This record gives sequence, structure tokens and C-alpha cells, in this order.
Amino acid sequence: MTETQPTVFQQVRVLDVRHGTVGDPAQVVVRDGVVDQISAAAEVPPGARVVPGDGRTLMPGLIDAHWHSLFAAVPLATAMLGDVGYLHIVAAAAARETLLRGFTTVRDAGGPSFGLKQAIDAGLIPGPRIYPSGAMISQTGGHGDFRTRHEVPRGRTGHLSHAELVGAVRIADGVSAVFEAAREQLMLGASQLKLMAGGGVASPYDPLDVTQYTEDELRAAVEAAENWGTYVMVHAYTPRAVRQSVRAGVKCIEHGQLLDEETVALMAENGVWWSLQPFMDDEDSPPVPPGNQSKFDQMVQGTETAYELARKHEVRLAWGTDTLFDPGLAAKQGKQLAKTARWFTPAEVLTMATVTNAELLTLSGERNPYPGVLGVVEEGALADLILVNGNPLDDLQLLATPETSFAVIMKQGEVVKES
Repeated sequence: MTETQPTVFQQVRVLDVRHGTVGDPAQVVVRDGVVDQISAAAEVPPGARVVPGDGRTLMPGLIDAHWHSLFAAVPLATAMLGDVGYLHIVAAAAARETLLRGFTTVRDAGGPSFGLKQAIDAGLIPGPRIYPSGAMISQTGGHGDFRTRHEVPRGRTGHLSHAELVGAVRIADGVSAVFEAAREQLMLGASQLKLMAGGGVASPYDPLDVTQYTEDELRAAVEAAENWGTYVMVHAYTPRAVRQSVRAGVKCIEHGQLLDEETVALMAENGVWWSLQPFMDDEDSPPVPPGNQSKFDQMVQGTETAYELARKHEVRLAWGTDTLFDPGLAAKQGKQLAKTARWFTPAEVLTMATVTNAELLTLSGERNPYPGVLGVVEEGALADLILVNGNPLDDLQLLATPETSFAVIMKQGEVVKES
């Protein structure tokens, strides 16, 4: 990174997300994209930009561990059948809005986000850091199979469906095909792989209870990922799908609302991460395709129990939204985080969406596209910072109104919002 103008946040109270406390007023000096100094006695470097803190809280940028950069803000039909150029233009606009909500980093859980990431990293457009998974890998008839019936069997209307051609999904059956699909995504730049290991709500063919892929097929993806120094996460709700994934060496389970206590204990025993979303049947429910409402109802009924089991067994718990196909819901990203106060203290929520999610990102190992310390306001950490009009430890709902609550947002030393 080229040298940038230093920035000094004066008289701010730093949020320590490791311990859930705020410190006494201090100066925070940012230089060359990292936090250089935190001290009450820190001096303002010559030529520095000064941001008055006035005793407000300075916290780390937020991290969404299950985001779909290309699909959060477009309807399902557009995502699967629309013009790919339009899809990427919408995604670029949505990336800017994501950053302005205070989410400076996202783990993309599936979709053609490589070009968007490249444009953001090059400074062509504003947006969060993206840890891309590439195409979601699915078996035939699995959660990633959105082909219409006239496209089956494969080859009748062309070898690949539109969703595959644009890089949204990759349908692969059998160990050798899964190896190939996994290696393709790694070749394209995936920092981790995403497989569909069980039924889903949005998909048209699979009941929620079905187990997808065999253990050998899942292990093929795990082996391909491990050969590249990274890991596999899977979409799964049920005990059978999750137990098979754990045996195969999967490192992170996405969703899991229907898990039982035995399976959650198995995850904890094996150090498997659980990326859980606060799906509820409320005003923030995601759009459900026609005919799939019963699957959604079944899934959300398990949310309460899932969080209770995660706490009981002290599973390594991450947080993400999994917002799909709804720009209105995407705008409520911070509200979705604040909703987890139903199960956690504000300090626990803030820890999970910053330093804990940052720990999950390090599973990418050598494939980590952004080496450096994320998720904390500490000397030497990447300068992803939010100056908050208030203290989120006292009022977590500040996260739900970033347009008024966040006075300054900084990503790697660059101020992207100041009001």
C-alpha cells in the first residue's frame, strides 16, 4: 500500500472487543493503513488529518461472515437468469452501500464475486474486503441446482446452465467432478470453498431434510482445499448432513437451524465453526419462492434452539446475514446483527461480528487475500474503524442506523464516510 496522509482520531474512547469495554479518552494515530499508536499522550504528526472524537466511541469495522455480494440486492430471477453485466453493476452499487453500513469485510459465501473483489482492491469502486468462495458447488438436484426442468438431462439445451456460465453455481456429481469443481474455484482465486451439503429453502427441488453429497465427495473438496492451504464450508441444516460433513473434514457449518444436541456437541469436540444466522418469522423475513414457505417455516422454528445449543456447548460461533434477493433486506444488515441481542449481550454481539469473525477468516491460511490483523482497534491492526455517535455497549441499536450513528467510517486508513 502506498503511503497515505496520517489521520488522528482525537479524544476517542476505544472499544476493546476482546473484553467488551471502552477505554478512557485517547488519541488514535493511523498511518499507512494501520493503527500506529493509541495513547492519551500521542502527538499529531505533521500534515495529519485530525478527526475530533469528542469522547465518542471508536470501534473496529464490522465483518459479515456469510454475505452474497452479487445476490443480496437483486431478485432471484435476475440473479439466475438476468444479464450478467447488469448483475455486476448492481453488485458494485451494493458494495458501496455495504461499506457505508460499516461492514469493511465480508466473507462471500458463493457467487461470481472475483471481478467485484478485484475492482474494489484496485480502488476503482468503494466496497468491503471480499473473501470469495467462487461458485457454490452443488450436486444435481441440490441446493445450488436452479436449472429449469427442460434443461435436464444435461446437454439437451447446452452443456451448462446460465447460472453455471456466469459463475454462480457449479454442479458436480462424483468424486472426480467435485475435485475438478473445487480446483477450478481455487484456480480463480477462492479463499475458501462453499459446498451444498443439505436441502435449502430457496432451491426448487430439494426438501429441507435431504442430505447432499456423499462423505467421499465432500472429502474430495476438503482434500483439494487443504492442498491449497485453505478450508471448506458447507450449507447444511440437519444433523445427518452436518455429521457427515464433520467426518469429511469440513471446518465451518453454515446455518444448522435443525441441529440436535448430539451433533452440536460433535462440532464443539472437533473445533468446527458454526456460522449461524438469526432467521426469524418477522418483519425482516427474506423473500421465499412460491411453494417453499413450509421449508422456511420449518427452518426458522429451529433458530431459538440452535442459539441455545451453540451457547451451551461453546461452539466456535460466527455471525453472518445470508441476505439474498432483496435490496430492502440488504439495507438492514446492521439491524440483523443487532437482533442477536435476543441471545447475547451487546459486548458478545460486538465481539462476534469483529474479532471472532476475523479469527474465522484466518482459516484461509496462505489463501488469505488480506494478510494483517482485522477486527480490533489495536496498534499494528489494519485501520478499519468506525467512529460511533454513542456507545454500542449501551445501545446496540446504533448498529441498525448507520446513516446517523456512524460519524466516520475508515477502511485501511482511508476515510470512506465523514459526517
